[in-house]
Amino acid sequence: QVQLVESGGGLVQPGGSLTLSCAASGRIFGPNVMAWFRQAPRKDRDFVAAIHWNTNTTYYADSVKGRFIISRDNAKNTVYLQMNSLKPEDTAVYYCAAAYYSGASRRPGAYEYWGQGTQVTVSS
Repeated sequence: QVQLVESGGGLVQPGGSLTLSCAASGRIFGPNVMAWFRQAPRKDRDFVAAIHWNTNTTYYADSVKGRFIISRDNAKNTVYLQMNSLKPEDTAVYYCAAAYYSGASRRPGAYEYWGQGTQVTVSS
């Protein structure tokens, strides 16, 4: 079993920055891919960014490209999401996800494990 614990959410003004962290534990070998998704009220869970654990290849949704950066620390089994130039439309619950058996995907169904979510609110 894998546990994913997110941290770093909060309230930030438009144009501000925030960094989310997600620590994975409970399994000896690292995941194949880790990703961030987000879900706003009454909307579907949307892909934000993903990183291939071994190659460090990254993938981004068009809506965050150039503003968000996903990175990982293999030694700590932790993935980060640095969010810059935040907009009110970035407001959502952000979820960390891990895939051990599939490649990078924008589909939530490709990920076996999920964190509990952390709220990010962008408002003045």
